[in-house]
Amino acid sequence: METPNLPAIRALRPAWNKGRIVGQKRPLKPKHVWAIRVRLELAQNHRDLALFNLAIDSKLRGCDLVKMKVVDVMASGQIKERASVLQSKTQKPVRFEISEGTRASLARWMREPLMVGSEYLWPGRFHERLHISTRQYARIVREWVTSIGLEASAYGTHSMRRTKVTQIYKKTGNLRAVQLLLGHTKMDSTVRYLGVELEDALAIAEAIEI
Repeated sequence: METPNLPAIRALRPAWNKGRIVGQKRPLKPKHVWAIRVRLELAQNHRDLALFNLAIDSKLRGCDLVKMKVVDVMASGQIKERASVLQSKTQKPVRFEISEGTRASLARWMREPLMVGSEYLWPGRFHERLHISTRQYARIVREWVTSIGLEASAYGTHSMRRTKVTQIYKKTGNLRAVQLLLGHTKMDSTVRYLGVELEDALAIAEAIEI
């Protein structure tokens, strides 16, 4: 007797991204930046305050930020006003400014006992790890955004990278400057990164009344 071909039965599994915001992570707004800074200052969390400030100023990818060394930001016992880091993705150096507030938070962090003799800016808590991992940095960023009531899935480590350049583009419209600050080799990458075409189109549409 022939056995009828029955349709395959598959267990219904919820989609991995159900309820999550996927795609490009949002940059922080100025009010978000200040809210996080105030919370970290009140908590006297010197490491996270220095990490947060430098993440905003440097505009580095997480993998490059966590591997930064003390010599990258300090010379002759003083915090530099400008620094340069070799990007692991492109193997090209990128320069960035270190603002006064960031220099002050870094100087305070350098006085912590954990930093005595440390080669890395963000040393790991265990001997086998020289510096914090990118995964740990991602968890820290999640804690920052949730502490001020933002949706964690909408933000990530790239939010820190995009925050300052987004404001620079909004105020100046200078794409070339943003490209240099991000260390992009192609302008197309910068345009996609900022979502410039969509933002510009919306701004034009909003200005037209009909």
